[in-house]
Amino acid sequence: MYREATVGVVLPAYNEEGFVGDVIREIPEYVDRIYAIDDQSTDGTWEEILAAARAGSGAQTGTISSAVVDGDHSSAADDQPRTDGGPEPLTTRATLHDSIGRVLPIQHRENMGAGGAIKTGYLAALEEGVTVTATIDADGQMDLSQLPRLLDPIVEGRADYAKGNRLLDREYRAAMPRFRFVGNSMLTFLTKIASGYWKTMDPQNGYTAISHEALEAVDVPSLYEYYGYCNDLLVKLNVNEMRVADVGMPAVYGDEESSIEYSTYIPNVSFMLLRDFLWRLKTKHLVTDFHPLALFYLVGAGTTALGIVAACLTLVDAVGQNGPVLTSGIASAIVCCLGVLLLLFAMVFDMAESEQLEQQYPQ
Repeated sequence: MYREATVGVVLPAYNEEGFVGDVIREIPEYVDRIYAIDDQSTDGTWEEILAAARAGSGAQTGTISSAVVDGDHSSAADDQPRTDGGPEPLTTRATLHDSIGRVLPIQHRENMGAGGAIKTGYLAALEEGVTVTATIDADGQMDLSQLPRLLDPIVEGRADYAKGNRLLDREYRAAMPRFRFVGNSMLTFLTKIASGYWKTMDPQNGYTAISHEALEAVDVPSLYEYYGYCNDLLVKLNVNEMRVADVGMPAVYGDEESSIEYSTYIPNVSFMLLRDFLWRLKTKHLVTDFHPLALFYLVGAGTTALGIVAACLTLVDAVGQNGPVLTSGIASAIVCCLGVLLLLFAMVFDMAESEQLEQQYPQ
């Protein structure tokens, strides 16, 4: 336990042979449960998980009595999807093996991506009633000595969700490879707009901790099942008025290779963020409550688009020397500027709405 709170760690692993075993062995003793999820790896990841769990089973047994059913689940009843509107059981997506000490090895029946593995771990943590659930990557990039800094805001009641931030300190930013920094900065800006957490940065950071209450609130089964799950979770947290702590910390870059395919990752996450943004406006600011920022966003976007289209038509007329292009050009510019002004007003309102939900903790 950590400060009278039970702690679980979700450890998603896909082709992490040579890394995952070391991570399991180095996880601090105060962690009560490790949910080690093999996302249908094609190397020796599963065997390494089992070996590391057995190696530490004697000294570290944890304090959680498993509430999920142990053993190899393969009954026909378990494999049937839910028809009552509730979440599907873990056994429809994964095989849960007997816990080994504090490690609960879980093997996906098919590859579900990083978000899918996190979702599986979250569902197991919910069933076991863990007070705080952290997520740690299996590639050894995360400094485990920093874990208490994520747990403290939640245990002390100051936050519902805490996440690492590699962009908060200049020294940490300098250590990040250039291509990652540029891509991360772009996704940070898009996620600020989509989620409403305007002070929160580095949304791709998978080093996080979340309270049991927040997990219950965000509808875990609906989480995005790919590398954009962190961004998707932030949107759901904002809609549920959850407090987020942004904790500055370094990343460790070694010999690991990323499995992200950027040709599909960028368009998929961008579309997901747009969908989430519209869902947040509808749910939080139009349906459950009303705030004019939603109208400012929608009218501003429409007006800006109209001005851009009008400007393009004016440019076509100018090339063909048809009509009074000066007058129509000025009108297009005015419409476009009005739209941008409405969008800026919307962002200012949005920042004020979530300001009390955000905290930053530099190193």
